Amino acid sequence: MTAIENAKPGRAFYDHPLRAAVLAELHARPFAPVSTPARILHVAFLVDRGQALADRAAFAALCAARGQPEPARDAKQHRVGFGGAVLRWERHAEFTTYTWELPAEDVTEGGLPFQPSSASLAGVLAEVPQPGPLLVAVDLHLVTDTADGLPLDRLFDRASLARSDVEDGLAEIATDFQPDPAGFVRILVRDRGMAPDAAGALVQRVMEVETYRTLALLGLPEAQRLAPTVAHIETELSALTEEMRQTEGLAANNKLLDALTTLAAQLEADAAASLFRFGATRAYEEIVAARLRAVGERAVSGYPTWQQFLLRRLQPAMRTCQAIEQRQANLSVKLTSAANLLRTRVDVELEQQNRDLLSSMNKRARMQLRLQQTVEGLSVAAISYYVISLLHYALEGLHGRAEAAGLHYDVGVTTALSVPVVALTIWAVVRRIRKGHFDEG
Repeated sequence: MTAIENAKPGRAFYDHPLRAAVLAELHARPFAPVSTPARILHVAFLVDRGQALADRAAFAALCAARGQPEPARDAKQHRVGFGGAVLRWERHAEFTTYTWELPAEDVTEGGLPFQPSSASLAGVLAEVPQPGPLLVAVDLHLVTDTADGLPLDRLFDRASLARSDVEDGLAEIATDFQPDPAGFVRILVRDRGMAPDAAGALVQRVMEVETYRTLALLGLPEAQRLAPTVAHIETELSALTEEMRQTEGLAANNKLLDALTTLAAQLEADAAASLFRFGATRAYEEIVAARLRAVGERAVSGYPTWQQFLLRRLQPAMRTCQAIEQRQANLSVKLTSAANLLRTRVDVELEQQNRDLLSSMNKRARMQLRLQQTVEGLSVAAISYYVISLLHYALEGLHGRAEAAGLHYDVGVTTALSVPVVALTIWAVVRRIRKGHFDEG
């Protein structure tokens, strides 16, 4: 089928099978405009493939029950309105998020942010069955600028409070990265004149910072779990290499090779199990850094920026993950080198054994040849003896008839004269037979 036959009506070209998916990826999660003030609750659940499918079905059922359109089959995000508020669902590689956007004027008590509590506002989220374990919970409050009137020390823990001006001074973001009594991490965003589109982009980026920095830290428990095993393998490898220097013999080397193979199998199993987690940790860390660069932080006097805070707290955890991953890679190389060295020693010893075996076989072959020659000599004598005996009997049997016919001979003398002739003839026949065997071999 030609390209023209594959092309859509009115078009001269046909598309690559993945073109539509590649183009749609750029628009899979667009920024949604947000008007100030607003209250946003954001949760993320870790899910596997089966849980993700069940979650999509549950969210589609909720939309249908509320008379709202269901998400498309291949959609990665979907927004629906419920009574003036908006619920946004998003599907990611290993997690699912729900974002509940509320008008702040409907949920603010006493003029203070984060009032009433986030737990009292998350009722609609409870209508969807929890798809997997909760990992991220964010309570973000977007408020108009009130200068320094907000009591930040009452809202956040001063010891871990991070503040910064963003969007060229049009906004300020503040958080202490700690969960409140309801389990939500509070983020305060002060709007100093942003357009709704810019506010929506900023809100999504700061929520992604909290989401991805939490996901990035999932690599730390994995690194801490693997650290004792890696240390044990390092110790065992050191002991085995030292033992390699002091032991000889095929049996000892085979035993060391078995021990190295066991260590290598354990290391590779752990490395394979942690491969995705450590790779995801690196990717999430890069996303966090990219989002912080995008918001363009500027320091607020007396407070660390988000980037400074996370650099001091997040980077050590990331370095730990990287160190464990690097130690695993180095150990794999060293175990392979040690195993190759042992295999070389085993091969050399096997070749020496084979050489000794061949030498022994050659000696046996020479002994067999000499024995064969001895047996051949005895065989010539034995056969000659039997032939001469037969000839002697024949001469004795014919002696009477020969006398009657006038032929006179002495049986003993005739037999004696035939001995060298018979012996030489038999020796020649045996020699010819042996030479024929050599020619065939």
